[in-house]
Amino acid sequence: MNSTVLNSAYTAPILDWYDANARELPWRAPDATPWGILVSEIMLQQTPVARVLPVWDAWMTRWPEPAALAAEPSGEAVRAWGRLGYPRRALRLHESARAITERHGGEVPSSHEDLLALPGIGAYTAAAVASFAFKQRHAVLDTNVRRVLARLLSGDEYPPKSQTKAEVALAESLLPVDPPTAARWAVAAMELGALVCTARTPRCADCPVFDRCAWQRNGRPAYAGPPRRGQTYAGTDRQCRGRILAVLRAAEGPVPKPAIDVVWSDATQRERALDTLVADGLVAPLDDDHYTLPT
Repeated sequence: MNSTVLNSAYTAPILDWYDANARELPWRAPDATPWGILVSEIMLQQTPVARVLPVWDAWMTRWPEPAALAAEPSGEAVRAWGRLGYPRRALRLHESARAITERHGGEVPSSHEDLLALPGIGAYTAAAVASFAFKQRHAVLDTNVRRVLARLLSGDEYPPKSQTKAEVALAESLLPVDPPTAARWAVAAMELGALVCTARTPRCADCPVFDRCAWQRNGRPAYAGPPRRGQTYAGTDRQCRGRILAVLRAAEGPVPKPAIDVVWSDATQRERALDTLVADGLVAPLDDDHYTLPT
């Protein structure tokens, strides 16, 4: 059996499943723009769809094109980011909007190479935008896809902690030859991982390739790699940073230092968090002991 036929035994059922079960999301709509898709990909990194949807909608209403965002101060991007978390992504999107406006006439570039050259755009995001916005043929490897391939083909409950060259080669070997079909396969595998082949409670009975899954055939062996520790939030510098940013986002102008001090009782941790926000370009200190979002 040649590799094309073998790969089709995995890809065809998942594509059929996707056609019947895909969620209707605005960045997947027929009229979704490359800019809207780029924004969604940045927002969805480490953030659930349900939290992204209202912020994405508000963002696209306010800034439907890169030039609209590029014309505003970066602090407005941070303000509109709300509580999505990892707010440096807002700064990177603002930088990308300016680069798209200055280098590409305000149009998101279709070239994978040009996408990679945008500020804050890594291998995953460039591949995802090239695939989903321009129907190109690229291996799109997010956490969900990596988990699906680990179970389906490698027989492992979870993929390695860091992406490997072997994973990329495996993903590329599965890509359908036809670019639009390859793009649809990329989102189908991602959706399968998000809805069925989930990390903690996979719904194997609903899987379209259950009978071909190596992990199932091997008796669903438990993960034997390094310990997988969930991220904590309460009491961390991340939570403290979030509280400080919430004060600045809600303010119409500069905020005096005492108004920041009251949001976190541990002074040492609070000062450390504030210092890192300034270092990251998310907060701008003023001469009179006031702070504001970047301008």
